[in-house]
Amino acid sequence: MLVTVTIGSCVSVQGTYVRTLPDGRVEVRVGDKIHQGQPVKTAA
Repeated sequence: MLVTVTIGSCVSVQGTYVRTLPDGRVEVRVGDKIHQGQPVKTAA
């Protein structure tokens, strides 16, 4: 499943969902790297 996360104030990364951390951040995999950030809310 593709997930978009925000890293910092204006950088977004879209990648494959890895896991949700206890503090609410989400990890996504892009290639061989894993990025952590706040999930972007989906539109209704």
